[in-house]
Amino acid sequence: MEKKATLLIKNIGQLITMEGTVPRIGKDLNNLGIIENGGITISGDEIISVGPSDEIEGKVTLNDNCEIIDVHGAVVTPGLIDPHTHPVFSMTREKEFEMRIAGKTYMEIANAGGGIRASVRDLRSTPKETLINKTKQRLDRMLRYGITTIEAKSGYGLSTASEIKQLEVIKELNQSHPIDLVPTFLGAHEIPDEYRDNHEGYINILINEMIPQVVDKKLAEFSDIFTEEGVYDTEESRKIQKAAKKAGLKIKFHADELESVGGAELAAELGAISADHLVYISEAGIKAIATSKTVAVLLPGTTFSLAGKQYAPARKMIEEGVIIALSTDCNPGSSYSESLPFMTSLAALQMKLTAAEAISAITVNAACAIDRGGKIGQIKAGLKADLVIWDMADYREMPYHYGVNLAKKVIKNGKLAANNS
Repeated sequence: MEKKATLLIKNIGQLITMEGTVPRIGKDLNNLGIIENGGITISGDEIISVGPSDEIEGKVTLNDNCEIIDVHGAVVTPGLIDPHTHPVFSMTREKEFEMRIAGKTYMEIANAGGGIRASVRDLRSTPKETLINKTKQRLDRMLRYGITTIEAKSGYGLSTASEIKQLEVIKELNQSHPIDLVPTFLGAHEIPDEYRDNHEGYINILINEMIPQVVDKKLAEFSDIFTEEGVYDTEESRKIQKAAKKAGLKIKFHADELESVGGAELAAELGAISADHLVYISEAGIKAIATSKTVAVLLPGTTFSLAGKQYAPARKMIEEGVIIALSTDCNPGSSYSESLPFMTSLAALQMKLTAAEAISAITVNAACAIDRGGKIGQIKAGLKADLVIWDMADYREMPYHYGVNLAKKVIKNGKLAANNS
């Protein structure tokens, strides 16, 4: 039986379909699958046809109550995907931001009791309802910027009860908020205060208590870890992530963010879905990631917020055939931003990505970074109707016109979820 359209979007100046290979690698990152003067029809939450606007209007049967949106030559893209966020927190850390401006380093602040451990102390005492309300505000902002799917991490609990509390917040919001949240367990984000002199004791809790309970309660799809000097070394990381894989979780890594420690190589070795940050990735790490299916998730907002001089070597990665994605790394300490479009500006200016490469990195490749490749991040018949209508006539305006929100309307599951016009 023919599906009748419940939504028709027509006269799209540049329809960025992302039709083509999944993931995008090398020169193919510049292929956006553009249809000039395009149209889309949607039935319920599913895209049913994509093509030239005149053809689409003539072919499809419209439901009696079909909504018609004429975008008058605007750009339309898939809903944006943010594959690395830490959205569940209460306390913000603007004082640390000012300390960094005054010359303190991220690690100096952390070693003095600030950083992640400060967020941990606050989250442990914050009621779940407060966390839900504050996280919802961030999700609302993300949605208004065109983000329709995020990966959401725990990691500010660092105890079994508090990590589960964070993951339960993510689960509840996934059921109630338009944005889809993909949950990640990050119990190995830091060493909590009470185990600073007993790493092994905390690792045993991670492996023997936290991971089994998270899996038993079906609260996470991924396990992540902060593989870094002074946090979890490569052997500790291998031990924890192998236990997570054995328990049924897919794995991700915070890797080589502050210095090169072999995190990228370990991620590739263990078959991680993604390795993230990679500011100080080694030549061997680039080659290891390039010969794997692991996605390199680059977080330029973190380097920007930390006033760093070095950004992840994106051009070198692209030349070597690495799958790259971009993310906000939305978190209270090192990148407090909900704007993926702003990350395309940083990626262009600081990593020398073209606008097309950056858009590939926040759609089709970002989907691969959360193991959703071919399911979201594209506009094609049969896929979920997640898309953004932009207040721009050319996609290159996204990184160029920075610091403002150009998302005009956000369609999630075939329905208007945010209207900024």
